Amino acid sequence: MDRELQGTITLPEEGRTLASGEQEFVLDVRTQDMELNMGPQHPATHGVMRILVRTDGELVTGAQPHLGYLHRCAEKIGENVEWLQYLPYTDRYDYLAAMNNNIGYSMAVEAVMGIEIPRRAEMLRVICAELNRIGSHLIAFGTYGLDLGAITPFLYAFREREWMMSLFEKICGARLTYSYIRIGGVFNDAPPGWLGEVSRFCDTFEVKWREYYDLLIENQIFVGRTADVGVIPRDMALDFGLTGPMLRGSGVDFDLRRDMPYSLYEEIHDAGAFKIPVGTGEKGTLGDCWDRVWVRVVEMMESVGIVRWCLENIEPGPVIGDIPKTLRVPAGEAYVGIENPRGELGHYVVSDGDKVATRCRVRGPSFCNLAVVEEILSGTLLGDSVAIIGSTDVVIGETDR
Repeated sequence: MDRELQGTITLPEEGRTLASGEQEFVLDVRTQDMELNMGPQHPATHGVMRILVRTDGELVTGAQPHLGYLHRCAEKIGENVEWLQYLPYTDRYDYLAAMNNNIGYSMAVEAVMGIEIPRRAEMLRVICAELNRIGSHLIAFGTYGLDLGAITPFLYAFREREWMMSLFEKICGARLTYSYIRIGGVFNDAPPGWLGEVSRFCDTFEVKWREYYDLLIENQIFVGRTADVGVIPRDMALDFGLTGPMLRGSGVDFDLRRDMPYSLYEEIHDAGAFKIPVGTGEKGTLGDCWDRVWVRVVEMMESVGIVRWCLENIEPGPVIGDIPKTLRVPAGEAYVGIENPRGELGHYVVSDGDKVATRCRVRGPSFCNLAVVEEILSGTLLGDSVAIIGSTDVVIGETDR
């Protein structure tokens, strides 16, 4: 010890009398768990989210997500601006899947209006939504590897994502928040040569995808960090209302594109253009971190199949219906859920016949999926917490809105 004890620590035996000058020290040793803040500025939380972690040494004994650092009153804004003016706000829920957000909101308004979308517009919607799904999963794949110490996959992922963003820039002028998909169709038709470039992107991506899979998914170190870690059993996934890859990673075969089809997805699925990847516990326990990442990576190739089907079947025609500039939605209400890259994104809108919604409610998949973190972090090692949080693939703009 650095400092000599003053006196002698004595644990007297029962009935023993202390000698003259002997001093008794009573030891009152108490321990308690340590509370640590992950965030709100922490690289593993992928945004401004704070998770209060309670630990006993290296063992996590509790965890509690704290949200609201990125709250922007999106739903209330939806009740104070005109129907079309709200569309750019939807881009900013899940800013990695803005095309999908545009579709979800537009379809909810269209359901109240009871209008039909031109077929070419539906084709362009699906192409953009699936390209955006690929781009979103590339971020999930790349940043997850970065969380666990693998730098190269992140750089590879951005190589193809940059091409995807360039395609979006050519069709709508934006690279992240698009507002391309509008109520009644899409903003404008694809420019000359755009569909051909999308086809070349698919050809190249099929080759590059194999590199992703071999580089990270089959990597022995990565498997060791993710297999049997953060296990979400099937019943727990259903109890917490998980959707998207979080649900399918636990072995539940459910995807809104097939099971509650919208747009052209029923026709595409019947043609055999895509399947639904479901976790099987191949590397460890069913529902672990590895299964969830595997589902996202395989889904990218299924999206390529959907895009190819659209490219083969797209025909000339209008890209937007006859929609007045000042939109007045007839009285009514509708809820529409779509399969965004993170799960079910739902919009519930209510109209009283005016040009502004009386109610605008959003069901964000990241917000719902995050609830299970508190359950699965408890009882794990502190070193696994980053792997578990990263496997949920949350986007903070969507949890807070």
